[in-house]
Amino acid sequence: MARQTRQQRRDRRAQQQPALAGGPPRTPPRPTANGDSEPARRPPRSDERHIPGSGPVHFVQEAWGELKKVEWPSQKAVVSGTAVVLIACLIVGVYLYLNDTIWKYVVQHVLLR
Repeated sequence: MARQTRQQRRDRRAQQQPALAGGPPRTPPRPTANGDSEPARRPPRSDERHIPGSGPVHFVQEAWGELKKVEWPSQKAVVSGTAVVLIACLIVGVYLYLNDTIWKYVVQHVLLR
């Protein structure tokens, strides 16, 4: 996307927020080198155009290229990571079970009597 000129940003802001009464007057647009008050719009670049039918193929090619860049873990790293996750899940599960059992006892024998 091409960068906006200062005048284009001012015009966009003026459309979004109407000028308040008594505000500073707007300056007239400056003429460009060819005498126009607005710069000529350039046609989109050829690499920005969408070629029909190339979407999925291009996507798969880019995805495959990204997968080649990935640094895949070794089998030892995968096994140790899996063991850490399983042990952490076991510890959290036991903690939640004990916490639930204690609060169940408190509610039944202390709060409901």
